[in-house]
Amino acid sequence: MHQDWAALNPEEKRKARLEKWLAVETEYFVSPQARQNFLEREKRIEDIIQLRTPDRVPIWFNDIGFFPARYTGITFEKMFYDSEALAAAFKKTILDFEPDVYWPPTIGYPGKVLEFFNSKMYKWPGHGIPADCGTQYVEGEYMKADEYDDFINNTTDFMLRSFIPRTLGVLEPLKDLPAFNCYNRAERIVSEFLKPDIMAAFKAISQAEPLIKKHRAVMDTLKTELKQEGFPIMSSIFSANAFDHFSDSFRGMRGIMLDMYRQPDKLLEAMDKILPKMISSCIEDANHTGSPRIMSVIHRGSDAFMSIKQWEKFYWPSLKKMLLAFIEEGLTPVVFLEGDVLSRLEYFLEIPKRKMIALIDSTDIFKAKEILGGTMCLAGNMPPLLLQNGTPDQVKEYARKLIDVVGKDGGFLMAPRSSMDNTRPELVKIWFDFTREYGIYR
Repeated sequence: MHQDWAALNPEEKRKARLEKWLAVETEYFVSPQARQNFLEREKRIEDIIQLRTPDRVPIWFNDIGFFPARYTGITFEKMFYDSEALAAAFKKTILDFEPDVYWPPTIGYPGKVLEFFNSKMYKWPGHGIPADCGTQYVEGEYMKADEYDDFINNTTDFMLRSFIPRTLGVLEPLKDLPAFNCYNRAERIVSEFLKPDIMAAFKAISQAEPLIKKHRAVMDTLKTELKQEGFPIMSSIFSANAFDHFSDSFRGMRGIMLDMYRQPDKLLEAMDKILPKMISSCIEDANHTGSPRIMSVIHRGSDAFMSIKQWEKFYWPSLKKMLLAFIEEGLTPVVFLEGDVLSRLEYFLEIPKRKMIALIDSTDIFKAKEILGGTMCLAGNMPPLLLQNGTPDQVKEYARKLIDVVGKDGGFLMAPRSSMDNTRPELVKIWFDFTREYGIYR
């Protein structure tokens, strides 16, 4: 990091991060052409962030999901359980389709590890769902309505004795540990961990350690090899919004909806508790990886979930604070606006210009262009269903409209609007080829 980092303004920090990201020696790449391709692709991304017109509309392989399994002829289950098979399928997909930028595999832990953990929060291919079905999140009230004070007053104790035992079955014995506070002597704490059921639980999860190390090593190698081949990664850092974090991981949709009415102050206090740590953790990860961009997802803030009044109270303040904190550190937030957020778009005008990418899902992207076009780069909106069930002409026609309208004068990144699990490879190829041929700026 720059020796006078604290003295730099956000734009200077952004440029410093980008310069460091691009400062890769020729010898690092598999060929001089690969290095040139990498720099050209990164320039397209930088151009659209700055709302300039690149040489052509760039393509982002976002939320690729289990598409590599379908493309290479393996099952989703194989891709989920075999790290090397996942890496091989993913690498072949990127090399064959040649996107300008990609999002890395989202499988954080292979299936066997989740089995060792006895994870309660997911169903995955071959475990609870069919071998060729995408991962499913099992939403629940893993934090009870009356436990906000426990979380706020002693977050570590709550996580260790309540949340972890409820979400990882192998560590359920931790629920019987005594409360962790400053009155406990160290000897007593240690002796509690020596109880047979807790010792057995930790022995069981220790079997997962070599699998976790192997998976992480394989994924790191994959990203390195793709960069050496000339393919930039959008980011390897992910951040949720504080409200979504409580809704997804702790209270569930039903619980969080009730909390907005029954105990709004506790919800806001808990969000304020975790937000600074969420922000600092992501910035630390970005500093470690060197990534100039950071990915965020918002979904509970959509038009269908909460009113504008609720958005202004529970959602936008923490989201805005997070985005501004990233921008202040020279990072470019890439925000997936999941669902329809048309009535929320004007709030994003409060974000500094040319500092963010908005990935559009089901929101009318053509109206989004009218509202945000002069403020930030827009991405996405290609429907996976069209890439699954459409005709080649239909795919080309929609891509043409996106390029002509949203891509007019630059600031547009072609990408799918959501998961590509079940899209047809032949239609995806038609979409990519058409975008490269038609999306040239003259």
